[in-house]
Amino acid sequence: MASEINRDEFLGISFSHHMEILHKTKNIDEVLLCIHETVVHQWDKYTLRSILKTGIPAPDGTAPNNFIQTIPSTRQAIKAIRMFKDEYLLDYINVEDIDAQEEDVDERLVEQRIVHNIKRFIMTLGRDFTFVGNQYHLEIYGEEMWSDLLFFNRELNALVAIELKIGKFKPAYLGQLQAYLQVLDDKVRKPHENPSIGIVLCKSANQAYAEYAVRDYNKPMGVATYKTIADMPKEMQHTLPDIEDLKKLMNDDEDTLTM
Repeated sequence: MASEINRDEFLGISFSHHMEILHKTKNIDEVLLCIHETVVHQWDKYTLRSILKTGIPAPDGTAPNNFIQTIPSTRQAIKAIRMFKDEYLLDYINVEDIDAQEEDVDERLVEQRIVHNIKRFIMTLGRDFTFVGNQYHLEIYGEEMWSDLLFFNRELNALVAIELKIGKFKPAYLGQLQAYLQVLDDKVRKPHENPSIGIVLCKSANQAYAEYAVRDYNKPMGVATYKTIADMPKEMQHTLPDIEDLKKLMNDDEDTLTM
C-alpha cells in the first residue's frame, strides 16, 4: 500500500489536511485521490472541508479546470467539475479534410462538422445541454468577437462557451476565452443565471500544464481534448456502431418523439 503513495504529494499538504481527508474517506483509493486533488488545486483546509461535505472529488477523467477557485458556490463548482470530461470522441470528423497548414480554415471545418452533427455532439457532452449557436456574435466598446460554439446547461444554469482548436493547447487560448466569458456575463447572461463557463477543446494537451495555466484566471474555464475515430486503435474502431446505423437510430427516435 505504501508503494502507491506519492511521497511528494503526501508531504505537500498539512497535518490538518490529512485529518480532514481521513475523517471523510473510506479507503486508500479515496485518500490518494483527495491528496492529489488538494495538491493540484492548492486547496486550503477550509476549502477542502467544504468540498468533502459534498462528496469525494471527481477522479481522473475530468477536464483540467479552475472551477473551485472561480465559482462562488462549492456545490456548483463540484457539479461543473463532474460535468466536463478531459477527452471527447468526435468520430464524425474526417481528419483527411484537415490541413494543418491552414489553421483558421481547419478550425472552422471542425466547427462545421460538429454543427452538422450537433445532436451527437450534445450526446457526447452529457446531460442537460442546449445548443444556442455557433460563431455567436459578441461586441463590447465597438470590438467584435465570435464564440465558436455556445450552449446552455440546465443543470449548471449557465452558458457554456466552447472554443475549438485543431492543434496542441496553448495558454493564449485561455486569454481569448476569458474575454468571451467576460462579455457573455456582462451582455448576454440573464440575472438569474450563474457565471458563464468556458472550455478550450483542442486536439492535444499536457494536462498538468493546462491545470497550471488555467488556475490564475478569474473566469470558470477548463481544457479538454478530442479524438477522431482515426486516433483510436483499430481493434476498438471495429467495436463502434456504424455511423449510418447511428443516424438511422437517431432519426427513428426523433420520429417516435413527434408521434
